[in-house]
Amino acid sequence: MHIAQLNLVPAPPQIEPGDLPVHWHTLADVADAVALAGVRVSVIQNAAREAAFVRAGVEYRFLPLDGKDGPRRLAAALVGAGAGLAHVHGLDFAPQAHALSKRLPWLPILLQDHANRPPGWWRRAPWRRWYAAAAGVAFTAPALAAPFVEAKLFRPGTRVFAIPESSCRFTPGDRAQARYATGLHGYPCVLWVGHLAAGKDPLAVLDGVALAARRLPDLQLWCAYGNAPMLEAVQARIARDPWLAGRVHLLGRVPHEKVELLQRAADIFVAGSRAESCGYAALEAMACGAVPVLTDIPSFRALSGDGRLGRLWPCGDTGRLADALVAMATAGPTRAEVRAHFDAELSFAAVGRRWAEAYAALLAGRPRAAAWEAA
Repeated sequence: MHIAQLNLVPAPPQIEPGDLPVHWHTLADVADAVALAGVRVSVIQNAAREAAFVRAGVEYRFLPLDGKDGPRRLAAALVGAGAGLAHVHGLDFAPQAHALSKRLPWLPILLQDHANRPPGWWRRAPWRRWYAAAAGVAFTAPALAAPFVEAKLFRPGTRVFAIPESSCRFTPGDRAQARYATGLHGYPCVLWVGHLAAGKDPLAVLDGVALAARRLPDLQLWCAYGNAPMLEAVQARIARDPWLAGRVHLLGRVPHEKVELLQRAADIFVAGSRAESCGYAALEAMACGAVPVLTDIPSFRALSGDGRLGRLWPCGDTGRLADALVAMATAGPTRAEVRAHFDAELSFAAVGRRWAEAYAALLAGRPRAAAWEAA
């Protein structure tokens, strides 16, 4: 089986092609996961300058794909590579997938969701036509496809696959060493990693922590964040509550390599998100063995095995969050059990197997003519 993963977002011109998989780790991570399953993978990247190289057994080709000649160049690259299926990153690239299907009608196309949203109702007619080019679509959880399905954007025969958006390279490491290196402490030691923004609902998390602290007097919450439009509101909430003051530590922006140490040091990872296409910080936490306490949203249900691992709490329900924190602090799964779940369901090997199964299902329904025979 040979598949091509298409990344049609233009590569930043200031980054050398060989360095891009490091800067855009998802570009390499999904390809690496599939290669682990024994599938031959070619990655075609939209870029201003051409380049070709092999990394970790994956073939990369950088091509200029914008402009009038882009569809022809892309089709020629796929035929030249002999790929039997095109995996397009991003539902927003349905127009390009449609153009590709006109040139290579025998080629199965799979579109992968990356936090995409359905177009407004007044724009849906052309999008239905473009989405019809897809033999399959993939979301972290089936429920994330519901807005598209309800809007009748996918044709009835389109296969919907539930596959985590990516995986994570973090490892559990040594918790005591991580706590020494980071200064994190607490019983439990609770970690938040995410923007201080309304969609992440940090105020609800603080309210839940304040309630839980009455039963867990040694609880400490550590917050690493990037964008922080709600920083003043968060600081004010902490300052006026004696159950939070001195217990909540705002770490600010943290380099990604240090996030791994923070996740290793934590007992519990908490999230208040009201929507996520996947939840990379939650993936990282489980890779390090931290117990997840997550909002009950589709992507987190998928990552946690429908809540079998850790605890899910309804968005905004601070009392249920407090109960979840107490329960996981006193009788939650061990770090080894969390990592075992990650290995079985969310690791590169596990995600790669699911992609390989999806590709095989789509290829089983393709026309008999092979790509290079039909071209």
